[in-house]
Amino acid sequence: MTRGPGPAPTLADFEAVMAEKGWVLFEGVLTGGQVAALAADCERVHAICRRVQEKNGVAADMEGAAHHVAGYGGPLDDFLAALPLSAFIDRYFGGKWILLNYGAALHRPGVLNYTGKPHRDVRAFTGDYRLSLNMLVMLADFTVETGATRILSGSHRREAMPDPETFATGAEPILGKAGDVALFDSLAVHAAAPNRSGAARPALTLCFGRPFMKPQMDWPRYLPAAFQARMSDDVRQMMGFNARVATSLEEYYQPPERWTFKGDQR
Repeated sequence: MTRGPGPAPTLADFEAVMAEKGWVLFEGVLTGGQVAALAADCERVHAICRRVQEKNGVAADMEGAAHHVAGYGGPLDDFLAALPLSAFIDRYFGGKWILLNYGAALHRPGVLNYTGKPHRDVRAFTGDYRLSLNMLVMLADFTVETGATRILSGSHRREAMPDPETFATGAEPILGKAGDVALFDSLAVHAAAPNRSGAARPALTLCFGRPFMKPQMDWPRYLPAAFQARMSDDVRQMMGFNARVATSLEEYYQPPERWTFKGDQR
């Protein structure tokens, strides 16, 4: 939604704008304290991810990108425990959903990694069937100078990828303040823009999907026991603990309350 003094989007507003443009901006979702804590935690977890990238020889083109940042026992975990805008995510899918990936992008000045190429975050074009949804959490002001993410409104409704010229001339920046959050259809074509300011422009990037989809990380095996012990029912649902595949007949033949894939998933 356009920044201004008007009221926050309603579910009906969200539905209409998502159908038309493919993305919606929510203003002032996080407090200044939350923003600062999350930004600091992004730096901490990025350093951990960077060491693994370098050790495994995949650091090129990944500068500033941290992937699968849950389970480190800090504000990034707390964000999932009280995930904002869940009612809007429910509305988008019209049913249950899970977390497919959870990342952090530091986007430092003069550094543009693989996210700088126009892309979609889902491979299959599914038209009106909503397969996945992105969340962009701004931990600094998103301006043209800081390299605000550019998005081609309406591209979620067109199967063909736009040519570079069409994207360059038609895409618009998602402008916002630290603490704002954007939700956008994963079919919408978008790209990070160069950061020409003097400071990093951190953000959280999450992707949600239908429960039958494969997340990028096997959360039940990946997340440490301390994280799992604190999970609420909502977080268990979000992390895919209700959408697992049985690994034995003993695990498969169970009453409904013990099913690995819960009966109300759809």
